[in-house]
Amino acid sequence: MITIDVSEVSDEGSLHLLLMWELDFPEFYGMNWAAFWDAITGLVSLPDHVRFLGWDQLAAGVPRGAAMLRRALDDYQATYRPEFLAEYA
Repeated sequence: MITIDVSEVSDEGSLHLLLMWELDFPEFYGMNWAAFWDAITGLVSLPDHVRFLGWDQLAAGVPRGAAMLRRALDDYQATYRPEFLAEYA
């Protein structure tokens, strides 16, 4: 399991930087949601369990980013890894 604190994220750019750092994305990561999908489905191996701390703050401050992240991880679970768990705390 990996825990990612998103409580201090203030915009989508900083969210992508945090995800890139915490999930070991390559330096050429494109910093957008299409690139995020490409990264999690072909470039890196996600742990079985990812826990996001401060989710309510992220959803309030960066609602589109929070929604896009959640949708991508839900789609990833449904399409590729039913055992994958994303926790939003």
